Amino acid sequence: MKRLVVLGGGESGVGTAILGKKQGYEVFVSDFGKIKESYKEVLIINKIAWEEEKHTEDLILNADVVMKSPGIPEKSPIVQKLIAAGIKVISEIEFAKPFTEALTIGITGSNGKTTTTMLTHHLLKSAGLNVGLGGNIGKSFAWQVAENKFDAYVLELSSFQLDGIIDYRPDIAIITNISPDHLDRYEYKYQKYIDSKFRITMNQTESDYLIYDADDEAIAEWLKNNTTKAKLIPFSLTKQFDEGASINNNKMEIKINQEEFTMETEYIALEGKHNMKNAMAASSVAKLMQIRNATIRESLSNFQGVEHRLEKVLKIQNVQYINDSKATNVNATFFALDSMNVPTVWIVGGVDKGNDYNELMSLVREKVKAIICLGVDNHKIINAFGNVVDIMVEVNNMNDAVKTAQRLTEKGDAVLLSPACASFDLFESYEDRGKQFKQAVHNL
Repeated sequence: MKRLVVLGGGESGVGTAILGKKQGYEVFVSDFGKIKESYKEVLIINKIAWEEEKHTEDLILNADVVMKSPGIPEKSPIVQKLIAAGIKVISEIEFAKPFTEALTIGITGSNGKTTTTMLTHHLLKSAGLNVGLGGNIGKSFAWQVAENKFDAYVLELSSFQLDGIIDYRPDIAIITNISPDHLDRYEYKYQKYIDSKFRITMNQTESDYLIYDADDEAIAEWLKNNTTKAKLIPFSLTKQFDEGASINNNKMEIKINQEEFTMETEYIALEGKHNMKNAMAASSVAKLMQIRNATIRESLSNFQGVEHRLEKVLKIQNVQYINDSKATNVNATFFALDSMNVPTVWIVGGVDKGNDYNELMSLVREKVKAIICLGVDNHKIINAFGNVVDIMVEVNNMNDAVKTAQRLTEKGDAVLLSPACASFDLFESYEDRGKQFKQAVHNL
């Protein structure tokens, strides 16, 4: 009997454990932190052995294969020992894919991947396809493979999940964009992070597709210097293609396999330039899956967007409060500030992942009237923008941030939570941060 060890008892870990057990593996789950009660119950019901707040080496280093949760860095001591012992350490996607014949659409990128994943799933599901949603989002892919019978999966894949693949290949891959993020996990080398994203296409064949942002410098540079066997489908806001997606006179146009789809951009529910790109990427998948144009149009016009991503919370005394807690890097915040068209009080800060705030400078000058720093260590933000805005305030909890913001606004302004940082200094997750923001706004 083969032994599967799962490092990390969260969503992807528990899902992998359930699938492993179903496939006849001897399974052991080890988490260096605490395992949530709800997940413990699942492990106990399924008679899966587990431990928490430690890694017992004797029970781990005898594995045939190890699934490492994406949150655990490669440089953690137990992972280093496994690698030294020559034991295969893979991600959930790599483990689960051989157990399903479903087609997979893999979506990665520094920003936009959640919106593109949700929108793609919405397009395919609205067309009546039997399709699952997984990866970095929602229910674990492995868990769904164990319990459901989907014909296709739309998977949001982080660079950490792609680092742990060996043979996995998506039938359709999307790279939404690449900008510096998570550099702390890549020795602060941008090229390593870029290469990590492009692992999504490394096993693709001539029958597969790679949909990508042709306006993105890092993507263009990689494609110039490397090859993939996949058929390339570019999308762009400025360029036109014989095969690909573009914007022409306020119309989105997609040409794929001698078929054409057009839609006036004003009818697309998502707003902002970056969302046009997400819509082009998702619609390109829909065209490849031969979904009717009328269905694509209808789905693009009724899509509700993603929680914590430029989410309009409330208007109070004619001030709009916007929750963009999902903006955990500078590039995401760039899009948020770019879409603001009224004077803005900007709530920013958290755990910095090697951010360069210079690229926000012109937008901050033009749009931001005050900055509220919400983090344990704000010196980089203060150094960057101290001379650019008149008012800068430091707070260390969400209620203070929102109350301060309210004091600094006038009618017609906006308050934007777009942290450009991870959340772990003061919050459990970006979702927790966004929920606290919404709660504080509702309490005003």
